[in-house]
Amino acid sequence: MSGLNQARALAFAIPAALLGGAYIAQYGFGLYPCEMCWWQRYPHFAAVALALASWVIVPHRVWAALAGLAIITSGLIGGFHAGVEYHWWEGITNCATTPGAGSAFDFSNVSVVRCDAAPWELFGISLAGYNFLISTIGGIVVVALAAFRK
Repeated sequence: MSGLNQARALAFAIPAALLGGAYIAQYGFGLYPCEMCWWQRYPHFAAVALALASWVIVPHRVWAALAGLAIITSGLIGGFHAGVEYHWWEGITNCATTPGAGSAFDFSNVSVVRCDAAPWELFGISLAGYNFLISTIGGIVVVALAAFRK
């Protein structure tokens, strides 16, 4: 498989897998996203679209590299969010809320999702921390594969 094809495949697979994991965590395990969690998802949505574009729109390398940059962007937001969770610095947002039962205007069953508290960790690394590691490294690999010819 050529470097460009590897870049395009990774540019699609990395954000698709991370978004899939985020939605499984949200709907399967009740780990609702805070505002900064959503900020990390938006570049992944863009990366999926750019990765798909890299298969059909010329110049293919440019679209793949743009997808890689979008993945890196999500990773950097994840790094900032992880720093907020570990209390290394202050966040720049309010906390988000989870959906309540009842009507759209019934706020009696709404709970706050804090941006500065990691709802889940593995080996001391939060979901935002894993997004930072996977997206930053993966995005760099995508950009490198897209940029360099044989």
